[in-house]
Amino acid sequence: MKDLAGKTAFVTGAASGIGLGIATALAQAGVKVMLCDIEEQALAKAVADLKLTNADIDGVRADVSLKAELQAAADATVARYGKVHILINNAGVGAGGSYGQWTDASWNWVLGVNLMSVIWGIEIFGPLIEAHGEGGQIVSTASIAGLISGGSGYDVTKYGVVALSEGLRGTLAPRGIGVSVLCPGFVRTQITNSRRNVPQRLASAITGVPIAGPRVELVKERVSKGIDPLYVGELVREAIENDWPYIFTDTEFEPAIDGRFAAIKQGFDRIRGRQPRHGATAALADG
Repeated sequence: MKDLAGKTAFVTGAASGIGLGIATALAQAGVKVMLCDIEEQALAKAVADLKLTNADIDGVRADVSLKAELQAAADATVARYGKVHILINNAGVGAGGSYGQWTDASWNWVLGVNLMSVIWGIEIFGPLIEAHGEGGQIVSTASIAGLISGGSGYDVTKYGVVALSEGLRGTLAPRGIGVSVLCPGFVRTQITNSRRNVPQRLASAITGVPIAGPRVELVKERVSKGIDPLYVGELVREAIENDWPYIFTDTEFEPAIDGRFAAIKQGFDRIRGRQPRHGATAALADG
């Protein structure tokens, strides 16, 4: 999508952080943007601030972990702009915990926001983008943790977003829709303060579970000094214009990803030259 001016984008998690950075960068390119977020006051401020730049933008509140609310947001977007060309599945929460901390409620929340909303977003907006025949782009925010897992629920959801994006790229390309996955490193967002947006239906089961430990404090420190979200938004804008399959924010974790792929390759090397058996073994056949 070389010429973005006049196109319409729908961005989830758009009231702050990466979502707001993407919305801002797209608006600067002349894209009409519908900002979607669960945090009502932050959403209103983001919309008001962007309107000061004469951007053609609007906002809709939705809890994207509920399919009906995401559908209603899509309906509001079509009512406001008529068409949608760009879907940014960005909403995400730092939740899920690691082994020994898992709860059903935390899994429901992190899966709902980080993975199911992406699935539903594509399910809802894909046909809308196809319908006008003008082409489009779907960008879903995973994480560098979607390629090198530490074993948390958060990482599991981000691996899912990467897998979904990789698989759909070939499927949607003939329909004129590009698919990109954003795998950011440490970006200056409110991801470590995700509990401010825990839905009421899950609040009592989640807020009582403590979040602590050296790894948590390290992440907070790195995020507080992280990459500018607007820079990330500008990368995403460039990725949409050029249909990048993967969008990275920096090269810090490239060696770790190389290490992961090397370990996978080792797994193949261990069985190289062996002839796999197919069907029943000779012993079973004789028996």
